[in-house]
Amino acid sequence: METININIEGRIYAVDKSMTVLEAARSVGYNIPTLCYWKGGHNSLASCRVCLVEIATARGGRLFASCVYPVADVPAEKGFVIKISSPMAVEARRASVELLLSNHNQDCQACVKNGHCELYEVASIVGARPGKFAGARTDRHVDEVAPGIIRDSSKCILCGRCIERCKEAQGIGILGFEKRGFNTFVSPIADRSFANVPCIQCGQCVNVCPTGALSEKREISCIDKAKAEGKFIVVQTAPAVRAALAEEFGYKIGELNATGKMVAALHRLGFDRVFDTNFAADLTIMEESQELVNRITKKGVLPQITSCSPGWINYLEYYYPQCIPNVSTCKSPHEMEGAIIKSYFAKAHDLDPKNIYVVSVMPCTAKKGEAKRPQNAVNGLADVDCVITTRELAAMIKRAGIVFRELPEEEFDQDLLGQYSGAAPIFGVTGGVMEAALRTAYHTLTGKEFGPIDFKACRGLEAVKEAEVEINGLKVKVAIASGMKNAKVLLDQIKEGKSPYHFIEIMGCPGGCINGGGQPFVKPNLKPEEGADILETYRQKRANILYTIDEKCAVRQSHNNPDIVKIYKDFLGEPCSELSEELLHTSYVANREKYPEVK
Repeated sequence: METININIEGRIYAVDKSMTVLEAARSVGYNIPTLCYWKGGHNSLASCRVCLVEIATARGGRLFASCVYPVADVPAEKGFVIKISSPMAVEARRASVELLLSNHNQDCQACVKNGHCELYEVASIVGARPGKFAGARTDRHVDEVAPGIIRDSSKCILCGRCIERCKEAQGIGILGFEKRGFNTFVSPIADRSFANVPCIQCGQCVNVCPTGALSEKREISCIDKAKAEGKFIVVQTAPAVRAALAEEFGYKIGELNATGKMVAALHRLGFDRVFDTNFAADLTIMEESQELVNRITKKGVLPQITSCSPGWINYLEYYYPQCIPNVSTCKSPHEMEGAIIKSYFAKAHDLDPKNIYVVSVMPCTAKKGEAKRPQNAVNGLADVDCVITTRELAAMIKRAGIVFRELPEEEFDQDLLGQYSGAAPIFGVTGGVMEAALRTAYHTLTGKEFGPIDFKACRGLEAVKEAEVEINGLKVKVAIASGMKNAKVLLDQIKEGKSPYHFIEIMGCPGGCINGGGQPFVKPNLKPEEGADILETYRQKRANILYTIDEKCAVRQSHNNPDIVKIYKDFLGEPCSELSEELLHTSYVANREKYPEVK
């Protein structure tokens, strides 16, 4: 690291020469407020002007956006002084925030970002005065059509974070600035709905929005309605939810495996059964690994690609329909569990499937749309009736007056669908599906267990990972990618007929479900002890929870889960059987229109 001396408020500091003034100031203990900047992610657009500092020279002081101004341009030996607390800088930052507030819908009490709003926090820091600027406001644009995401331009501050995140994480660029000047707003092209453009509904834009301009489409009222109608309500929770839910109640990232408290809360919320989607993750592995074995032994279409991520499936249908033959036909775990609840479980308990209401708690906004796909229904009955995010579950717990920290540790209901193996929880992190599938595929092909159990080459948060395992003399080559920008490399190889792999795992969100669009919001500027690297550390902390659950499980391969063995013996027959195909497999849309005609 090459350092340079800079002068901040009259003191000399040695900092990394490649830093911006903002990064340098924070590295030595100053907290300059920001709104458009996101540490470790996209480069700032310097659009909010909240991080203004005065840089004083012999010829006078000038204001600069510290998030983009390089320290190399302000060396101390040339007499430059960075002033954060000068009257000019303080007043400029306050005026910037007051101007943002003048065009903002300050419906704070009803806003989904209440308690997490960065604009509110920054307004407090700079001492913004209410109503300082008054006048006309930009026209409001609201999009509530898409299944997973809502856009409300009256809360947008034009920071551009969502625009850059869509490009940086997914390589798509669905969002952009529309119109100019006072009339500028952020939206998909021509102010279309998210439902009428090739948006994959991943929710990464929601995660970085500093206000409530972008939010998940909440479905808590649907559960309330089902209760009022006397439905038999079954709830299931995805692996990644337990790795992050505690953050909504004041725990540090990675501090608590929230499984026991989460289950206790769900019992207190009045659900008739509380099940773990981990059971269906094991079920998915049984089906998907058998499908892979069939393709390898019968010379089917390779590479096979995983199908658990609905954001990835949306991307497939919009951008790479020619790769559909490569994709596993397996439904995602929560859809499988819904199908089993409304068939196997319903029959065992003499319940009418039409009276069963299945709620999935997911880390993902794209799951909301997935549940509504007609391909994910059996005999016209949807597998899953309602999807809520980790954030929505936290809201329900708070609404019910449940004190999360005082909850005891409780177990999931052990009623046909209760047990899971260690292979299941790692579904929530990139590489986890691949590792779980290899554990079982190895056993299917060899009749032996792979030792050691861990396929550690599948682990890590790198953009693209490769691994190779020898099974019965065959060197099985696999690849793992998360985020569509990274997956595109692998998909282009398939498209060109140059893919060297047998099996590919793709997850829609960078890092996998632990970083899903419905997970708790993470502040963009955490202190080191809280997880300073916004794109790596917090994901790794959440991932560690899931890997620890795996390590502590007595059974760590899906095919050894007693409840899985029982369901095949008593109900399904065998993986990829006729009944399995009917209940647990799906199909895809090869001609999905990117820009449908808007009526």
